[in-house]
Amino acid sequence: MGKTSDLTAVQKTIIDTLHKEGKTQKVIAKEAGCSQSSVSKHINRQAKGRKKCGRKMCTSSRDNRTLQRIVTTNPFKNVGEIHKEWTAAGVSASRTTTRRLMKDMGFRCRIPCVKPLLNKKQRKKRLAWAKDKKDWTDAEWSKVMFSDESKFCISFGNQGPRVWRKSGEAQNPRCMRSSVKFPPSVMVWGAMSSAGVGPLCFLRSRVNAAVYQEVLEHFMLPAADQLYGDADFTFQQDLAPAHSAKTTSTWFKDHGIPVLDWPANSPDLNPIENLWGIVKRRMQYARPNNAEELKTTIRATWALITPEQCHRLIESMPRRITAVIEAKGAPTKY
Repeated sequence: MGKTSDLTAVQKTIIDTLHKEGKTQKVIAKEAGCSQSSVSKHINRQAKGRKKCGRKMCTSSRDNRTLQRIVTTNPFKNVGEIHKEWTAAGVSASRTTTRRLMKDMGFRCRIPCVKPLLNKKQRKKRLAWAKDKKDWTDAEWSKVMFSDESKFCISFGNQGPRVWRKSGEAQNPRCMRSSVKFPPSVMVWGAMSSAGVGPLCFLRSRVNAAVYQEVLEHFMLPAADQLYGDADFTFQQDLAPAHSAKTTSTWFKDHGIPVLDWPANSPDLNPIENLWGIVKRRMQYARPNNAEELKTTIRATWALITPEQCHRLIESMPRRITAVIEAKGAPTKY
C-alpha cells in the first residue's frame, strides 16, 4: 500500500466521503485500498477548525485586550503591579497567567534605552543641522575632532557576572560582592578622530570655563598634534555651559581653531559616545577597588582602541544624519 503522498485523487475522494459519513478509519482504508495510517494522515491534513487540546483559557479575548492596554499604557510597571491592576478590573487570573499572556503578546522585560528629551525647538534645529550637513563626505568628517566627557563608576550592584556557589554558601565572603551607597567614580574628557584617539584627561573638579580651557590647552592641543600634525582640523564639542562660554569662544579664536556648530542634546550624533560605550563594555568584568585602580583600567582600555575602530565610527556620520532627517529631528537609535 502506498504512502499518503501516493494517494490518487480517487482514493482521497473516497476517504473524504466516507469520513463525512462517520465511517471508521479501518473501514475507510479497506474501501480506499490503502493503509490505515495513510487515511489518518490525510484526514489530519484536511482537518480545519479543530478544537485545541489542553486546558481551556481562563481569560476571554476582552480580558486579554484589557491586559494589553494596561501594559501599553504603563510599560514601566512590574508584573506584580500590572497583575494587581488587571485583577482589579474584574479578571480572575494568577500572576503566572499574567506573565505568560504578556509573553504571548510579545512583551519582554528589557532595560530601557536612554535618550535625551528634546523639545520642538531643539528637534527643529537638529533637523536643520542635519540637512545642512547631509552632503558632507567622509573626507570632510575625517577633519573633525570629536570630544566629550563621560562618567565611569566602580561596578557595584547588579551589573557584572553571576557567581557559582553551592547551597548554603550565600553568606560566604568568597561568594559575595561589596556594595556602597555612592560608588567611587571619575569624570573623563577624551577626543577622537578618524586617525585614532587622543590622551585622556581625568577631571578633578567641577568643569567651569577656566577648567575647560586648561583641558583644551594641555590635552586637546596635544591630541590635535598627535592626530593631525600640521593639517587643519575642526573641533567638535557639545553646548555645555563651560564649552559655550564667551571666554572659551575667545580661546578658540586666539588659537585659530574653528569649532563645528552643534545642535543641543544630540549625543546620538557624536561618534565618541559609541566609543565610550565600547570602553565601558570592555571594562564590564574589571573589578577596581578604588578610584586610582579605576583610572588605570580606563587608561589601559582606552589604549586598546584602534584607528580602524575610530574610522568606522566616523564613517557612520552620514547614516546618523540620514536617521535624524528621517526622524524629523527626533532622537535616533545611535
